[in-house]
Amino acid sequence: MGEHVRDQGGEPVREHGGARRLGRAELGAEPGERATLVQFSSAFCQPCRATRRILAEVAAMVEGVAHIEIDAEEHLALVRELGVRKTPTVLVLDGAGRIVRRAAGMPRKVDVIAALGAAL
Repeated sequence: MGEHVRDQGGEPVREHGGARRLGRAELGAEPGERATLVQFSSAFCQPCRATRRILAEVAAMVEGVAHIEIDAEEHLALVRELGVRKTPTVLVLDGAGRIVRRAAGMPRKVDVIAALGAAL
């Protein structure tokens, strides 16, 4: 998941070099020990359902990785702070909760796996 990679909707997938960390308080759930796949979704978002399935499959493949889904409408302050503009938006966090990758739109499974590799 780098600048040259695009999600299935054609949106660029970007690295996110900020030092912002997300933990249990922001995520509303326990983050993964090694990495966390955070998905911002909305109620009527069709691509969110497929993204949920992709991220759950990837998280199940790697020990210590969690998938957390956040309802964007219920967490507007966090959505604004992180600049989430559409759903689904996926953040890949390393074990310390730092955002290491970010993608807007439904990602491809292979790109999620590659991004997860950068977080581990």
